Amino acid sequence: MALSTDPLWPRAGAWPTFDAWSGDGRTDAVLLGVPVWRTSLSPTGAGATPAAIRDALPRYGTTLMGPPAVDLNDVLRIADAGDVHEPDGDEGEAAVIARVRELGEAFVIALGGDNSLTYPVGLGARATGLITFDAHFDLRDGVSNGTPVRRLVEDAPALSTLETSRIAPTRIVQIGIADFANSVAYAQRAAEWGIRVITLDELRRRGIDDVVAEALEIAGAGADPRIHLDIDVDVCDRSVAPGCPASVPGGLQAWELRALTRAVASDPRVVSADLAEVDATADAEDGRTVRLAALCVLELLAGLAGRRDVLPADSHN
Repeated sequence: MALSTDPLWPRAGAWPTFDAWSGDGRTDAVLLGVPVWRTSLSPTGAGATPAAIRDALPRYGTTLMGPPAVDLNDVLRIADAGDVHEPDGDEGEAAVIARVRELGEAFVIALGGDNSLTYPVGLGARATGLITFDAHFDLRDGVSNGTPVRRLVEDAPALSTLETSRIAPTRIVQIGIADFANSVAYAQRAAEWGIRVITLDELRRRGIDDVVAEALEIAGAGADPRIHLDIDVDVCDRSVAPGCPASVPGGLQAWELRALTRAVASDPRVVSADLAEVDATADAEDGRTVRLAALCVLELLAGLAGRRDVLPADSHN
């Protein structure tokens, strides 16, 4: 469906390329497609999702209502770095790490792809802490979309030629871990390693603001903290994320994921984020899962803009 055009109502997306702006002063945020899919534990068309998110972004504007109303394009320089070609496998992961580092100190928003992208994007961003929104631990052995958290703890030295390092498990917070979506063995692994697990039930009992404050304190501890945020959209309820193969009834509502995303991104210690586990080829006819992922891109940008005191403190509510 063709979208209407109104010069007084700017739409999201269609941002300049990173190369067009990289030599012209500050770039605040950069989109980067990382269409991984080959090691997924279940069949997926997640490799088509970065393009689908870009297509969905123009359905939305760039204005935060405030008050006062603020246009993200007026307070941020946003660019698009395109996709990493063939990002799966050892060579693909090395290319992702290198590309993230080429983007400098811009806030990187990586568009997946399955959850295996969290490993190279986190390494590329030189993350020292990790926050995940996920129904699952992702602590499996091997290499797949079920292993990125374990790999960030254990496998990083295998890429030592790229000056990578492990993330200490005591600097990892996993939010939204759900009943009937995991095993006792991986729950025990998380506990033994000292990962802070905040279940879906605890999140709802305590509330978003309290949980986010604790997560940022843990993941952002230490000298020169750099937090990577992994947004696995299958943490959401099946009704709002049918395009996530592992989403289940009873997960987060769309507003909860959006509020969590903006709240975490508002902290200056957060330097990168990824969106994972959306299969654009399996979405509902109305594209609701991809549209939610596109809104999470905008929530990340809203959080980034909020760091500059141009937004009211409660603008995420």
